[in-house]
Amino acid sequence: MAVMQDATAIQRIESIFAAVAPLMDERMRRQWAAAEARSYGWGGVRAVSVAVGMSPNTIRKGLAELAVREATPSAPIETRLRRKGGGRKRCTESDPELLTALEWLVDPSTRGDPQSPLRWTCKSTTQLAEELTRQGHSTSPSTVGRLLRAAGYSLQSNRKTKEGSSHPDRNAQFEHINTKVKAFQRRGQPVISVDTKKKDLVGEFRNGGREWQPKGDPEEVLVHDFMDKELGKAIPYGVYDITENQGWVSVGIDHDTARFAAEAIRRWWRKMGSKRHRGAKELLITADGGGSNGSRCRLWKLALQDLAVHLGMPIHVCHFPPGTSKWNKIEHRMFCHITQNWRGRPLVSHEVIINLIANTATQQGLTVQAELDAATYPTGTKVTDEELARVNLKPAKFHGNWNYQILPGRKKK
Repeated sequence: MAVMQDATAIQRIESIFAAVAPLMDERMRRQWAAAEARSYGWGGVRAVSVAVGMSPNTIRKGLAELAVREATPSAPIETRLRRKGGGRKRCTESDPELLTALEWLVDPSTRGDPQSPLRWTCKSTTQLAEELTRQGHSTSPSTVGRLLRAAGYSLQSNRKTKEGSSHPDRNAQFEHINTKVKAFQRRGQPVISVDTKKKDLVGEFRNGGREWQPKGDPEEVLVHDFMDKELGKAIPYGVYDITENQGWVSVGIDHDTARFAAEAIRRWWRKMGSKRHRGAKELLITADGGGSNGSRCRLWKLALQDLAVHLGMPIHVCHFPPGTSKWNKIEHRMFCHITQNWRGRPLVSHEVIINLIANTATQQGLTVQAELDAATYPTGTKVTDEELARVNLKPAKFHGNWNYQILPGRKKK
């Protein structure tokens, strides 16, 4: 009979505790348990411990707290849940040199330690924790990660910001280009930015980025990136209309030469430019300082001469200074969106590449057209001094090697 009463009492305590426990903090729970144990009578500590799963020592601590409160009812009630200094100390308190040792491992070059143990090793949290433990600073990978984040560190990739040596007229050339572009736009004349996007292999090759796929079912591609001789490569040459926010891309299959670049501009004018800029009397091209449309490329000037004759209008050219190609408008107004549109998708054919480029659009209104250029453009074409002299080129007063115009009429011998 006594056993049944004990069981009933324990069930009652258990049900009451389940109802009120979420409303109480740590001190209130142990003092409530102590009050229940005291009202239970002999064996109360054990019974309450069984009912609520609380340590008997914790219940006894609650009994002691109740006794103190009853003995001094006028004393202020303690608001702290635990005594001051209670709990496990932070690792940096128990080991004051831990953070310094970690920073020496993470960035030894700035700490003047060329012989750091992990100077030539991947600094994962696991490797860092193992090396710290070896040095006598016992810690775990998760603690290392927490310390690094608290110290202002984060996982970061390389960032392209260094442009190398800066030309003394770099900013002046930027200002010249800006003034020239605005002058053309005020007169209602076309302004285009041109460049070649990086070459891509055509076929089932890995393409950077990620795309939504059914979980556990990624699109499978070839392990090795060896060019398929039948499919070849794709060379996208872009023309971006700065004023109209429209783009054209000629996808070549042979070589990126000045003739290929000039042909891409000619196609843009025939398919898009002439319709948008009816009655245009001149054309401004902003281009990088190197590559197929480089400022030193003789064939580029010769090809532009043929293009000027074909269009029947002067062509003005402004080149960006060396090492500043990322400032070319086409890079961050068109090419970046094309790359985003085909991220994570194998470029299995030229048709797929054309469709992905042509379907690139932005909320700001960018539209792009694309076309395959299957012509061949041989490399190594030499332009003689005599051929270059016949180009009707008029250098600008400021940096004529970067800024010039090519007139439609050829120079006579």
